[in-house]
Amino acid sequence: VQLQACGGGLVQAGGSPRLSCAASENIFSINTAAWYRQAPGKVREWVASIVSGGATNYADSVKDRFTISRDNAKNTVYLQMNNLKTEDTADYFCNVRLRIHAGSRPTQYWGRGTEVTVSS
Repeated sequence: VQLQACGGGLVQAGGSPRLSCAASENIFSINTAAWYRQAPGKVREWVASIVSGGATNYADSVKDRFTISRDNAKNTVYLQMNNLKTEDTADYFCNVRLRIHAGSRPTQYWGRGTEVTVSS
């Protein structure tokens, strides 16, 4: 299974892109999911997460601007980003713990990064 993240690009400050992260093949379920980001020259940092029950958590830097969500039917996780700031510029990565089959154990996967560049 591969995770395919997309939706990044060059965005003006204040913009509202949506990132998506989809499994490359049919899977049984997504348990938990999170988005991380890594700005140039910085360590990767956690941005947001969502658990199987739907509860979400956010880093203080993105709270009230970003929304993580999931579509179980499409096996896809989203990150709606609103009111982008230049400091949001980074490569964004999804991290998903999923079960490929009903009898399989949850396994964690990382998606390839999608670059978001915010211009002022």
